[in-house]
Amino acid sequence: MAGYYSGGRRLYRSREGEILGICRGIAEWRDLPVSVVRWTFILIALFTAVMPVVLVYFILGLILPLEPEYRESGRRRDYQSSEFEDLKRRVNRMEDEELDKEKDWENRFRKGR
Repeated sequence: MAGYYSGGRRLYRSREGEILGICRGIAEWRDLPVSVVRWTFILIALFTAVMPVVLVYFILGLILPLEPEYRESGRRRDYQSSEFEDLKRRVNRMEDEELDKEKDWENRFRKGR
């Protein structure tokens, strides 16, 4: 199964989840805190029949695909932030070089007077 869509996102089981990654996957899919999803699941299980809810949870664990490795949130964010910082340093270095060239031409022009 390819996963369910919501706003361009797919529903996956999270690789960083506690038991099967269902609650964390739902939380990431809907942009919710994972604790809210877990407590909601627990309250639904307590106020309804516990066994059917647990059974649905394990069925979701079998049906939902595991998130692809490139979607692993922690490592992907670290890679993106380090790549962004590298690009930022390179742009700053290029700007500094250009400003130095402008100062050099300005100094040459003023000396010529």
